[in-house]
Amino acid sequence: MRAKKRFRQAELQEVLDSNPFLTDEDLAKRFSVSVQTIRLDRMELGIPELRERVKMVAQDAYTKIQSLSQQELVGNLWELELGKRGISSLDTTMDMIFEKTKIVRGHHIFAQANSLAVALVDAPVALTANAEIKFIRPVYPGERLICTAEVLQREEKRIHIKVTTISADIQVFSGQFTIAIVEEG
Repeated sequence: MRAKKRFRQAELQEVLDSNPFLTDEDLAKRFSVSVQTIRLDRMELGIPELRERVKMVAQDAYTKIQSLSQQELVGNLWELELGKRGISSLDTTMDMIFEKTKIVRGHHIFAQANSLAVALVDAPVALTANAEIKFIRPVYPGERLICTAEVLQREEKRIHIKVTTISADIQVFSGQFTIAIVEEG
């Protein structure tokens, strides 16, 4: 029994190292154990609860951003390599929907993608010059959107960035953004 527990805890540590944003409920399902077992395993391993893990990851990533303030980024920043790639999440809520259809308004999804693309730019002032976007399927309140952005090409004053947003491993949005670097002054 102890070997099984040690194996589960080692796997738990590995899973949370690669995705610190999984809930105890998600982990309990993944490991086919109770939520309480996951909590006890986390405590033994010294792994903080979700809220603390999110804060720790975000603080590190947010300190790297030059082109936006923390309040201007839509969603929660998970990872950021300036000039290369980034990941953010956005938990959709009822205040983001069209009342009639209960579908999340596209400008929330676009804003997450656009702000992540701008955040990738290693410059004090960066603005969206162009965006080619595609909404692939409707998003409903309660879904967690995971947005990834990757620099495709860098020119002198422009950066081309590919952005993809998924929910529950299904793509809901894609776009290519051209971000212009603007001289301060």
